[in-house]
Amino acid sequence: MNEKLLIIDGFNLLSRGYFATAFNQEPHQLPKNSQGLYINGVRVFIQKLYQLIDKHQMSHVAICWDVKREDTSRRKEYTAYKATRQALPEPLIQQYESLVFLLTDLGFTQLTIPPYEADDVIGALTVKWQQETSGHSYMYSNDHDLLQLLSPQTTQIIAKNREELMFTEHVFTSKYEITPTQWIDVKALLGDKGDNIPGVHGVGEKAALPLIQLYGSVEGVYQSLDTLDAKFNRYKKKLIAGETDAYLSKQLVTIETDLKEVQTLDLVAFENKTRKDLQFKALNDFDLKIRGLML
Repeated sequence: MNEKLLIIDGFNLLSRGYFATAFNQEPHQLPKNSQGLYINGVRVFIQKLYQLIDKHQMSHVAICWDVKREDTSRRKEYTAYKATRQALPEPLIQQYESLVFLLTDLGFTQLTIPPYEADDVIGALTVKWQQETSGHSYMYSNDHDLLQLLSPQTTQIIAKNREELMFTEHVFTSKYEITPTQWIDVKALLGDKGDNIPGVHGVGEKAALPLIQLYGSVEGVYQSLDTLDAKFNRYKKKLIAGETDAYLSKQLVTIETDLKEVQTLDLVAFENKTRKDLQFKALNDFDLKIRGLML
C-alpha cells in the first residue's frame, strides 16, 4: 500500500477559512447552524480536509493544534514572542472549540502538545513518518517556516489564489538555491514581524538569502565578517549590531522535531478509517451541510 500522511496545520486552515468568509461582516451577519454556533470557518475546514484526502488518496491523517501564545516554549525563551498579535475574534474561538469536537466525532486524530506549537508537532510527525515508513507526508499550511522540514519524503502544500503549490524539496532547492534546513538561517536574518521575531534590523530579503547562499549559515556569516564580500559591505555594521538578535532569532525559528510525546505514538492511530455512517451522523448532528461532499 502507498502510505501517505496528511498533516493539517489546524489553526492555520481554520483562521484562513474564517477570515476569507467573514470579510466585511459583523459577527451577527456570520452563518450559524440550528444550534446557534458559528460555522463559516468550520465549513471551509471540513470541505478542504476531505478534498485533500480524496485528491491525494491519503492513508493517514493528523490535525495539529497550537497551544495558547502565552503558554508556548518560545514565549518562555523570549517574552516578546507573538506579543503584538491582536486578540482573536470570539466567533473564531468558538469555531475552534466546535471543530475540535466535530473532528473527534468524525474519527480524526488531533494533537495538541504543550508547550509546543503546531509547527513543532508537525515537524516531529514528519520525522517519525520518515523513520518508520517509506511513504510520503504532506504538510498543509501557508506557514513558510515549515519549508525547513522539506525532504525527499516530505512536501508542503501551500494554498495560493485558489490553487495549491506543491513545495517539494526539489522545488525549494531550485527556487532558493539552498537546502531546506538553511531556510532557518534565512529566517533568522529576516526575522518575522507577525511573530515579533527581531532578525537583524536592516537586513531584508535582498540580502538575507544571498548571504546564506554564500556563507551557508548565520554562523558562517559572522565568521566571515572580516572578509565579507564587497557587495555586502553596506550590511556589515547592521550585522555586527544585530548579532545577538540573529542568534536569538535562529533559536526561535528552528522547529523542534524531537518530541517524546510524538515519538511514542503509534502511527496506526492516524489511519484514515473512513466510516461514512459515523461521518454522516456527525455532520448531521452539527447541522453542517457542505456542497459537493459525498459521504
